[in-house]
Amino acid sequence: MRAEKNYLIQEVETHLKKSDYVILTNFSKVTVADAAELRKRLAAEGAEYHVVKNSSLRVAAKALGLPEFDSVLSGPTAVVVGGKNSAGVAKILKKFFEEKQKLEVKIGVMDKKLISAADLAKIADLPSFEALRSQLLGLLTQNAASFVRVLDAKVKKEQPAAPAA
Repeated sequence: MRAEKNYLIQEVETHLKKSDYVILTNFSKVTVADAAELRKRLAAEGAEYHVVKNSSLRVAAKALGLPEFDSVLSGPTAVVVGGKNSAGVAKILKKFFEEKQKLEVKIGVMDKKLISAADLAKIADLPSFEALRSQLLGLLTQNAASFVRVLDAKVKKEQPAAPAA
């Protein structure tokens, strides 16, 4: 293999190793200014947007043991990787598409499993981790408060009434 190809494949492998997810996009309608704006938005989540050659991506993904996604490797492809919050990244991509109508999500890979573009859109609609945590804590405290009220009512019911003076 030529040195240039080997370098490109290693560069793509480096990108793919940055997170446990990879989102492949079609950027054919994205301008340079739009790409710069998207990169800036993704940086808030610690994610990166890289344009890659399909052939290099195919070889790098195979070398890393990622599932085969050859069926979507046609046309221009960019990968979104990095950061710990894959749902936050999916939200950014969905919002960017709604605003610009330019970026198309091809497919995603999370924990070495293929995720369709529709499933990524569903993930983007989920509340943030902090919101889910607060909802769970709210449920737990609500049940605990109800339990305390029931116990309190039981205690008040069993106490004899004070004699009237």
